[in-house]
Amino acid sequence: LSTGPLYWVRITLTSAAVKPLEKVAEDVKARAKDKNLKLKGPIRLPTKTLRITTRKTPCGEGSKTWDRFQMRIHKRVLDLFSNSETVQQLTLYDLDPMVRAEVKIEGGDS
Repeated sequence: LSTGPLYWVRITLTSAAVKPLEKVAEDVKARAKDKNLKLKGPIRLPTKTLRITTRKTPCGEGSKTWDRFQMRIHKRVLDLFSNSETVQQLTLYDLDPMVRAEVKIEGGDS
């Protein structure tokens, strides 16, 4: 391991599908474990449910029937402590197209 300033890294994974999200979270966890990094997570955040209710008929005539659609957004957070080179190696990772990742890097303790 190379020495250098250590950074607090927060990786937030977001997806509408649970299985790809869990797979990516476990892959990141395994990569961090291989590099002997201090890791917290994956932490499951509350699921957000987006709902849209709309009329079935386009013209407004007829019986008032409604369609109800919903989409669930799942989030996982992983916190780790590492140097900048390791952060680059962890972020150069092919994600599932259904999973969105946000990497936030803070601090620069020596």
